[in-house]
Amino acid sequence: MITLFGLAGSGKGTQGKALSEIFGWHWLSVGEVIRQTGEYKDIIDRGELIPDADVIKLMNKQIEKSESEGFDVILDGYPRDKEQAEWLVSHMLDKLDGAIILEVPKDELLERLTLRGRDDDKERSSIERRFEIFEQNICSILPLFEKHNIPIKRVNGVGAVEEVTARLVEVIKEINPQATEQTNDVNGGEIEKSYGE
Repeated sequence: MITLFGLAGSGKGTQGKALSEIFGWHWLSVGEVIRQTGEYKDIIDRGELIPDADVIKLMNKQIEKSESEGFDVILDGYPRDKEQAEWLVSHMLDKLDGAIILEVPKDELLERLTLRGRDDDKERSSIERRFEIFEQNICSILPLFEKHNIPIKRVNGVGAVEEVTARLVEVIKEINPQATEQTNDVNGGEIEKSYGE
């Protein structure tokens, strides 16, 4: 299991989907899982985060479902804070191969989010609040991962989608030498070639 971190607009969604196709894993986006419930739209639109207990319950259910079907998992944006990270480490440390942080300058992120045009991307103040929350939380998550010797890799998220995917594939193979590519088509023929969350 790999967890993929990055600010909104860094390409986590696009890259997570691509990597799931390449390695034959299940892509579990915390944002997508939450949005599919339809229960938290007001909170999301304000740029705030869902209560930890709710997120942990939702994601644990999806992880267990994937594992029961025999799939490895790539987590997109999970855990989002220290409490979620502590739960993941205490319950799934033996399954967590490593973490990857997609790094993109904020100016480019703002441009990407404007082009994306999702409801929760329309207000600059909401976007900046999400950036602030992410930066605060990642500073509490990484020391916990380091304490438990979970590998953490930083990957340049700037460039063509395919270029970033290729960088991520190489890093995943470093973290998990048993990871094997299932296809030579980095977009699985289906992956949208644009920047997501």
